[in-house]
Amino acid sequence: MPHYGAQPPADTLLLVVEIGNTTASIAVFRGDECLEVHKVLSETISTDEGFARQVAPVIMNYPLLHDAALCSVVPSLDMVAGASLRRYLAGEVVAVTSGLQLPFTLHYDSPDSFGADRIALCAQGHRLYPEEAVIALDIGTAITVDVLGSNRHYLGGLILPGLDLMARSLHQHTARLPLVSPVLPDSLVGCSTADCIRNGIIWGCVSGIDGVVMKIKRWLIEQHNEESIRVIATGGNAPLIAGLLDSSPVLDELAVLKGTSYLFSLNSLSSR
Repeated sequence: MPHYGAQPPADTLLLVVEIGNTTASIAVFRGDECLEVHKVLSETISTDEGFARQVAPVIMNYPLLHDAALCSVVPSLDMVAGASLRRYLAGEVVAVTSGLQLPFTLHYDSPDSFGADRIALCAQGHRLYPEEAVIALDIGTAITVDVLGSNRHYLGGLILPGLDLMARSLHQHTARLPLVSPVLPDSLVGCSTADCIRNGIIWGCVSGIDGVVMKIKRWLIEQHNEESIRVIATGGNAPLIAGLLDSSPVLDELAVLKGTSYLFSLNSLSSR
């Protein structure tokens, strides 16, 4: 049984590939330190050739790379990514799934449908705060909220549409509303249609997340007797949203990558 608080070996290199619905991240870790990370559009690694163009140069820069960890929420890319990593690297390739040895107990009606990114983020949340309850926010294409108790049990979560989905939905399902890019608003209310959409999306998202977090904190205190609750945030739009939240989450843009690296350390053959 692996020790949940253990750190990856400090001198070991690991390639970590995270594939999201919109963006993929290719990172190299030495132990617990992220040496570099490259972000590309997920569609650019949808073929063997595309994956090779993006990943092979990184591998060539680190001749000592031997193992890899994969965290993907795009099923159509899982086989391409896994096969390519096994072709380029001689060591282990561990893909994040609910079937791994996890540092928490996953209570979910269909564990196979629980996203790999959510698993990795929960693992990292527990790793950072092993004695506390954790509310983990991933603010990306979709916004996920996952809750861990201090007893290492997954207690449940929520899934909301992200900023880009809301913007596209307003544009596609109305006759005259333009498509806007979510950016930091200058004010609470807007004085043009574009500003009204942008401000509505941003502040609606902020208020929604803050409201949900407040309710979850109350629920954790009243129903689960939690005394200390941490909130962490990651995801492509987290840098835009996190600073506007009254719940003041700890922002870590690499949390899923770090959680994936951590899960590799718990599940690699050398840890058994």
